[in-house]
Amino acid sequence: MTTPAISSREAEVLDLLGEHLSNAEIAARLFISVRTVESHVSSLLRKLELPDRRALSRRSPGGTAPRTAAAALPVPLTAFVGRAREQAELAEAVTAGRLVTAVGPGGVGKTRLALAVAARAADGFPDGVCFADLVPVTDPGRVAAAVAAATGVGEQPGRSLDDVLPAALADRRALLVLDNCEQVREGVAPFLERLLTACPGLHVLATSRARLMVPFERVFPVPPLSRVGGGRSEAAALFLERAAAVGRAPDPAEYGHVTALCERLDGMALAIELAAARWSTLGLDGLTAGLSDQLRILAGGPRADGRHRSVRAVLDWSHDLLTPEDRALLRRVSVFAVPFTAQAAADVAGFAPLDAAAVADGLGRLAEQSLLTVTAAPGGTRYHALETIRQYGTELLAGTGELGGVRGRHLAWCLDAAAALAEDAAVAGGPDPGPRGGAAWRVRFDAAADDLRAALAWAAGLPEHRADAHRLACALASSAFARNLLGEAQQRHEQAAGLAAHDTDAAAALRQAAGVAGCRRLGDDMYRLHRAAGEAARRAGDPAAAARDLATAATVAYRFSSTFAEIPAASEARALLGEAREQAAACGDPAAEAAVALAEAAVVADAFGAVQGDADNSAADTVAAAERAVDLALRAGDGAARSAALDALSGAQSWAGDPFAAAAAARHRLDLLDRSGAATPAATHELVDALAMAAATAVGTGELPQARAWGERLAGRPLLAEVGDHATSWLLVADALAGRADDVLATSPRFLDAWERAGRQRSFSLGPAAAAVAMVHGLRADRDARAAWLATADRAGAEDDHRHGHGAVFDSIVLLHHGDPAAALERTAPEPESVWKWVCWVWLHWYAALRAEAAVLAGHPAAAARTAAARDLVTGNPVATALADRAQALLDGDRQRLLATADAFTAAGCPYQAARTLLLAGGRHAAAGAAALDALGLRPGPAGPAAAH
Repeated sequence: MTTPAISSREAEVLDLLGEHLSNAEIAARLFISVRTVESHVSSLLRKLELPDRRALSRRSPGGTAPRTAAAALPVPLTAFVGRAREQAELAEAVTAGRLVTAVGPGGVGKTRLALAVAARAADGFPDGVCFADLVPVTDPGRVAAAVAAATGVGEQPGRSLDDVLPAALADRRALLVLDNCEQVREGVAPFLERLLTACPGLHVLATSRARLMVPFERVFPVPPLSRVGGGRSEAAALFLERAAAVGRAPDPAEYGHVTALCERLDGMALAIELAAARWSTLGLDGLTAGLSDQLRILAGGPRADGRHRSVRAVLDWSHDLLTPEDRALLRRVSVFAVPFTAQAAADVAGFAPLDAAAVADGLGRLAEQSLLTVTAAPGGTRYHALETIRQYGTELLAGTGELGGVRGRHLAWCLDAAAALAEDAAVAGGPDPGPRGGAAWRVRFDAAADDLRAALAWAAGLPEHRADAHRLACALASSAFARNLLGEAQQRHEQAAGLAAHDTDAAAALRQAAGVAGCRRLGDDMYRLHRAAGEAARRAGDPAAAARDLATAATVAYRFSSTFAEIPAASEARALLGEAREQAAACGDPAAEAAVALAEAAVVADAFGAVQGDADNSAADTVAAAERAVDLALRAGDGAARSAALDALSGAQSWAGDPFAAAAAARHRLDLLDRSGAATPAATHELVDALAMAAATAVGTGELPQARAWGERLAGRPLLAEVGDHATSWLLVADALAGRADDVLATSPRFLDAWERAGRQRSFSLGPAAAAVAMVHGLRADRDARAAWLATADRAGAEDDHRHGHGAVFDSIVLLHHGDPAAALERTAPEPESVWKWVCWVWLHWYAALRAEAAVLAGHPAAAARTAAARDLVTGNPVATALADRAQALLDGDRQRLLATADAFTAAGCPYQAARTLLLAGGRHAAAGAAALDALGLRPGPAGPAAAH
């Protein structure tokens, strides 16, 4: 069997899938849209006949060879020397055990050993090896974020990374290397316990100066390099290799001196490397003389302490050999948490006795002495100190009294960098920016983010830097949001609120946090944060803002009730509404009045059809309440309030049985948001919701091309990159109703994979999407696939909605397709008026028109009445009108009028129904209909009632 040809672009996508990148990250790397990536992934799944993207990730470009699992590991610039026994033993331990911690003092060589072992063991882990360095992590709560970045797992709205990671890694057989765990051990331990319990195929190799104290942890003490064998020992071999790299290798006659030197250095790898870096300029005599006093002073004490002291001795000695300027530079650059540029070093460290212009030369000299490492990065050359050296430099800063001053300069540099990042992200934003900020911006953010976090952690604890910490938290929050790090964005906004000097600023930060929580589909957090903002505004003496925030909290409880873990009691929401009314009455602010009106429409009139809403509300009263909210928001000039009020109006009008008015309100809302171009969290949340509502209501009015266009916009939103079920839901519905089977089958794997990874959530949009895919499989007579997708639809949506709304529509289409109008008639037995509230929603026109056709084809005595009623109801809906007209033509036996509906379906963007019309016309038209179905990817098996079930 030959392998299908794979394009060069597909090969690139396949290569990046092997790095476990998300669709959004692949799109950014290749400068293409997320939607294009999805198409390539779907194509690869079909061509290679693989079940999912995890299977794709195991293939190299071309689809013939397994991917090298060690590709994700850092590649050291120098060769690994010795430790053959430790490599073998640790590799065996990692393969056999779920968690192995390589323990030893700083400088013993834990990281290099772990990297060597991970590369050696990689073939035993088909899903690859991932590496996460925890040195930059200053907050124990961000361990999960560091691991997510290393494993290519993105955030999912509605779920924390602590939930997302175990789900994403649950079926991977992979090795995770966690380096430098000691400074966040209290965060690493519980995180690993949860992760390893949920992921039976995941193994972890950690490095730490102390054990993690986790159940089922196996500790592997990393000893110093062996000095057995004299000049041929592991320690001597490392010295000889590194000395040769910087100039001249020692002669064999000098091996005895090398052995003695390595013995004095206790076989500590870092100490040996630092000493070897001086070999070319000092020779063995100079090295021995320089180290003798240090080592003699430090003699005595326990052996383990001696090993620590031998590293410090070499660091002290290396430091003493530097010029005063280079000493200052070494200690000052220790404030950087991650690799830094020469310009950044000049900004932070370039003050007396250093000349800023000479910093670059000084960095080069420190690199030559192995005190800094040099790496090439997309943004240019960067420098980095090993963690042991960085800690040493920090101690020197404290000893010279410079720590506060240099950290202050680092904070100022971070403030400038954060402000520039936030400003550039805002410029590159907008309602549909694609991958936010562009690839270059993301590289800049990723390079600076850990330094910003470290500076914020330091400044937040010092009263004199509280204002700077507030500014940095705000800027970091904005950039994290642009980077799609929604959990951190919310955390930083809340942190900014806690650091604010005034309640007005705190309220503003809490509102931003609430907007991010909305994007994350966390109703409980939205509610809490808006309430907190209201209280802060009340303390600030701002009744207008307090009224808006309290009313918004009440609205959120009803508008986004399906995103709550625990829905607030109705009495609590009504109490908030009462407080908001009092605050609004005290100030007479138009925006406050508009917010209160919207809350009344939500809480009192149930305009959003909340989970806890009153099912007996009058449709007319609800529409009136929503119209009042829209009018007041318009008068107030509040765009966000208008969007929310139009959402209420759209829902109320759907309930009232007016799909055209609902669609017009949804479209008006989307136009309003598009014109504003705002990219704040609240505006982004509104836009994503508006796209879904616009697509849904366009389906309801039979505007399938428009529904598809908005569905594509929704599917391409970076915010939804990791929640493909919500992203693709309305695109699937529009394509299914149009009959574009190949497109549905290409998109549905993303939906199903995301839905399963997200814990199989329920939503008003997920149920219809799954049922739409089931319908396509039903049209293709694929019973097993249809049954599987119907089961998904039952779990993804509401039972009543499936029974009387979308389920009745999609099932009827399948039953009619396979020639079983009697079953379709039974499926649509209830009168439209009895099911039109929320369960019928945007499906009202489809339901009525298909009900009429089923009655005609089944010979029901009320067929004429049902068809006439349907034609009156759906007037203006191009697809439903064509369905009703076709029913009338079939009833009248008018083939000419019947064929005319085929053209109407084609014009309305519904090729499936156009092809079905030709089949119904029979004769010579049937062959053309069958060919059209085949072109759509609808190749049914033997027709008949049984195939539909």
